[in-house]
Amino acid sequence: MEIKKLEAIIEAILFTIGEAIDVERIAAAVDHDVDTTRKVIRNMMDQYLAQNRGIQIIELDGAFQMCTKPEMYESIIKITHIPKKHILTDVLLETLSIIAYKQPITKQEIEAIRGVKSDHAVNKLIEYNLVSEVGRMDAPGRPILFGTTEDFLRSFGIQSLEDLPIVNPEKVEDFKLEAEEEIQLRLDI
Repeated sequence: MEIKKLEAIIEAILFTIGEAIDVERIAAAVDHDVDTTRKVIRNMMDQYLAQNRGIQIIELDGAFQMCTKPEMYESIIKITHIPKKHILTDVLLETLSIIAYKQPITKQEIEAIRGVKSDHAVNKLIEYNLVSEVGRMDAPGRPILFGTTEDFLRSFGIQSLEDLPIVNPEKVEDFKLEAEEEIQLRLDI
């Protein structure tokens, strides 16, 4: 099959499905091996970028999706009347970062790290589709485990969780000291 025809089929698949599709499924649909399919898609990604188009193909944990470029968002809102993006407060960002770095994690574990109830924050993150239930812990009461979603990856412009910034170990020690000082202040009151 000629490359332009292969690209056209992949483009049609990605456009029609509208969500991230594993490269293995795409390869099976176009009767090609996974490595060739991945190379063709990445070449298409470069072409979209070079042509400065309004759409792009993104990679999310070994899956690919066609979507609009983030800089087109304001123009799209004008015609679709979609409400503005959700605003993540400091509490939501803190909770989301705990989930992203510690997943899968229970609500009780999140609350132990934050030191406060986190029901509202976790529920909001689920509502925004940045977090979802990913299973249940094999423990008494079988608590729900939470993890991030593809929308999380998409929203933060990363391909996989391995792309999350690495926290400097010295900063972690600083955070621990600050937390201990805050706990001591609360106990002294």
